[in-house]
Amino acid sequence: MGLSWRAMLAGDLPAVAALAEALHPEHPESPAVFAERLALAPAGCRVLACGDALLGYAVMHPWTGLAPPPLDALLGRLPARPGAWHIHDVALAPEARGAGHAAAVVRVVLGPRRATLVALAEAVDYWSRLGFRELPCADAGALASYGAGARFMGRGAVRQEQDTPLPAAD
Repeated sequence: MGLSWRAMLAGDLPAVAALAEALHPEHPESPAVFAERLALAPAGCRVLACGDALLGYAVMHPWTGLAPPPLDALLGRLPARPGAWHIHDVALAPEARGAGHAAAVVRVVLGPRRATLVALAEAVDYWSRLGFRELPCADAGALASYGAGARFMGRGAVRQEQDTPLPAAD
């Protein structure tokens, strides 16, 4: 059975949190963060599955377009008029890397929509190849929560006060 992206389910959350902890030990996040993102924006939450095994996850949601949410912070609610979709995380187990899975899930979930993300220093070149460019960040503290070398990046004409419709979940 091959790897494929599917909608994240509530039952996937323990495996997502475990994968996040294994892949990002220097950027810990509470399982409540993943649960809230799934509740607020289920269309932006996917898992890369091979049968019952999860080898990756993607979490994206509408946001302001001006700055990222701080790391390990609950949102409370989504903006009424988001400026962009924010890629909270796309994380892949080592054995799933290099096959185009990250680019594929971004393309499927977001299509050509405006998007922002925080790129850790080692991922800036990757996201640049996907069309993301460094942006000014309106909340230096939120960006700093991701660590030294993190960059706020975006693609498209990111601006506040723009309706960004939700993609359909599959």
